[in-house]
Amino acid sequence: MKVMTALFSPTDAVQRAALLREAGASGVFTFEGPREVFSPLVLASTVKGLDLMTNVAIALPRNPIQLAHQANDLQEISEGRFILGLGTQIRAQIEKRYGVEFDRPVARIKEMVGALRAIFATWNEGERLDFRGEFYRHTLMTPTLSPGPNPYGPPPIYLGALGPRMTRAAAEVADGLLVMPFGSKRFLHEKTMPAVREGLAAAGRTAEDLAVVPEVIVSVGEDHTSTRMLLAFYGSTPAYRPVLDAHGWGDLQPQLNAMSKQGRWQEMSTLIDDEILHTIAACGTPAEIAAHIRDRVEGVSDRICLYQPGPIAAEPLAEIIDALV
Repeated sequence: MKVMTALFSPTDAVQRAALLREAGASGVFTFEGPREVFSPLVLASTVKGLDLMTNVAIALPRNPIQLAHQANDLQEISEGRFILGLGTQIRAQIEKRYGVEFDRPVARIKEMVGALRAIFATWNEGERLDFRGEFYRHTLMTPTLSPGPNPYGPPPIYLGALGPRMTRAAAEVADGLLVMPFGSKRFLHEKTMPAVREGLAAAGRTAEDLAVVPEVIVSVGEDHTSTRMLLAFYGSTPAYRPVLDAHGWGDLQPQLNAMSKQGRWQEMSTLIDDEILHTIAACGTPAEIAAHIRDRVEGVSDRICLYQPGPIAAEPLAEIIDALV
């Protein structure tokens, strides 16, 4: 099994990437939270033998041309090891934090993937740029502004998804699906994978056309306070209620949401009991974490992303990877 894990900061990206490679990681990813997603990967690209991925870059505030240039450059400097992972985020974040419109996110991101493919085809195959969609329009690419063919080809495009509509969309148009980390074995097998099969069938594709990459929250040791806080944060968001609903915990979501609006973040974590914790997150010793991951993703994927509230130490990471590969 291939294991990717997170880079958290550009300031130690090179050293951290080298440490993760020595621990056995097959790749590193960044997520768009308190840090920008592309800069650490530019630095980490100097560490050979690691795949690189944005997991995810928030798509809707960006323009396809801007994304295409960033992704193309990372694909070239990494010598073909880059994956462009995109996601939509939720309405409140897009409208209140990014300050842009949140309208029909599924249709918009599907069209963005089409626009990116058209731009890459212009650069790599010399096709005239003539993309005219509902949300994006790209009809000009002069030789002066084209980087030309990438010696490693265009980077693959993965989409992050949780709900059925976005999951089906990813299966229809993307090269890969990034299964959001707030999840469970039941949700993956009973909700995510049926939607994947529906999307593939609708697009006339097969399972070989789509990489499915489950993400799993891990918590090493005995103190899971920060992980409970992370799960409470996710659980407060209406978009993640379907995961709780799958286990009969849906009533917890509005309760957490109300507390978040009151700023009761510490108190929220006390509502994440041991059953919820161990269902959604892989917790405990490296061996216990590896067993949880294997049980969750069996029959779905041979690649996973480990997601943590903060950097995981190299020694337990190496033990987890050794137990998985």
